[in-house]
Amino acid sequence: MKPTYTKSLLTVIALIAAGVVTAPAQSSELDQIKAAMQEMQKNMAEMQQKITQLEQEKGVAAAPGTNAGPGVVFTTPTKPVIGQASPVGDRENMNDQQAAAPRPGNQTLDPKYRGFFPIPNTPAIIMFNAKPRVDMMEDNQNSGNADRFVTATIPMEHSAGHGGGEQFNATAKGSSLSVDVRAPDMPGNFRFYYNNDFFGSGSGMAYRLKQLYGQIYNVTAGFTYSIFEDPDVWPDTVDFEGPNSAIFARQATVRYMVPLSDNWQLNFGVEQPSSEIDNVGANAGATGVNHLPDGGFNIRWEDSKLGHVQFAAIFRDVGANSTTLGEQNVFGWGLNLSTSLNVFEHDSIQGQLTYGQGIFHFCNDNFTYSDGALEFNGGDAAFNNDGNLRALTYFAPMAGYTHQWSDKFRSTATFGYVNLQNEQAQDPIAYHETYYGSANLMWQLRKRLSVGLECLYGYKDEKSGAHGDVWRVQTGMVYSLF
Repeated sequence: MKPTYTKSLLTVIALIAAGVVTAPAQSSELDQIKAAMQEMQKNMAEMQQKITQLEQEKGVAAAPGTNAGPGVVFTTPTKPVIGQASPVGDRENMNDQQAAAPRPGNQTLDPKYRGFFPIPNTPAIIMFNAKPRVDMMEDNQNSGNADRFVTATIPMEHSAGHGGGEQFNATAKGSSLSVDVRAPDMPGNFRFYYNNDFFGSGSGMAYRLKQLYGQIYNVTAGFTYSIFEDPDVWPDTVDFEGPNSAIFARQATVRYMVPLSDNWQLNFGVEQPSSEIDNVGANAGATGVNHLPDGGFNIRWEDSKLGHVQFAAIFRDVGANSTTLGEQNVFGWGLNLSTSLNVFEHDSIQGQLTYGQGIFHFCNDNFTYSDGALEFNGGDAAFNNDGNLRALTYFAPMAGYTHQWSDKFRSTATFGYVNLQNEQAQDPIAYHETYYGSANLMWQLRKRLSVGLECLYGYKDEKSGAHGDVWRVQTGMVYSLF
């Protein structure tokens, strides 16, 4: 409180008290009281002006017309929040897997945080994003999955589902909603991320959770990509499903990122296990049993000019319970080498090579399919002729090349191959190998509006030697709010 304001207040109190105790106030006393009160009003106006100035320096008061409540001030940053650019750049993928990926510290694909706005009375900023999408596809015959191009579900020749002539389908299930909350100026660089699409089980537009995790001090916990996966290597396809041989698994996980230098980082953690056992033929009645979490690590090298390389490893306990062969378990392991490199001026190469045993769970082609009355739904392990559980050997390369024709047009060619070595005791319909190929032309019609046209081919072999293939022509359109 200012001294002049205190002096004026005491003068007024003294004069009023004197007037109450003694006779009624004379005119000179009233003049003194009036002068003192005027001085108080002047001092209070000066103090209010200084308080308002201080509030404006620290933040902005509630906007006119809003009821902020007594003593509540909505603060906003006095300058734009700028993040740290990730060495890995955004490749403008129509099926974007990069935005959701956890990254060290406050690294982000967009350091200007476009689309984010401040949350009042917090150090956080938030972005709501919507991506409406529609896909139309024409198959030369039944593909086994009308919405997505899944080589595992291609019907075999001479099977009941094979053929059927040309088939058309349209879907908007790839539309997605996301929420991204960040606090780049807060110790620990907190982040919360949520994302969903509409490829859930059931008919129509069924809700499906894709991402829900929190990150602080480089600890990530929640539902997100496996540590065995590399989201930055995903090729630019119109097909929402993507290559058969991509490592793609979202599950409950806890992981820790250790930045080793500006270019190197180490990630390690544990994840929700899922033992998937072949239960057809000699394996009938077998079910998966989880004894331990999956554990793994990856080490990454990143460079803003060249691209990135990642090496990952996963270790698993694959368990099975059979009504006839009892409960058994087997050790599973996998190695995954992946890279996305910038070549020439605007082009890029994506590559991945995966090998291991008992890791079909992480394969993008891991889908349940049926052949008549039988259904195959497990490629991690199977029982052999001696009744012993064996982890199935898995080998899968993937390659993609993206060429930028101009600022508005680009093309990507993609190839994928998966080989799963079978046990002799497995049923003839067991998954053996698949091929995936695609080529497209993307048109960046507007900054946030993409249109693509793609031709796809898929081929599948089962253990029996039966095979099937399918061609698809697909066009897709997606708009991103931010």
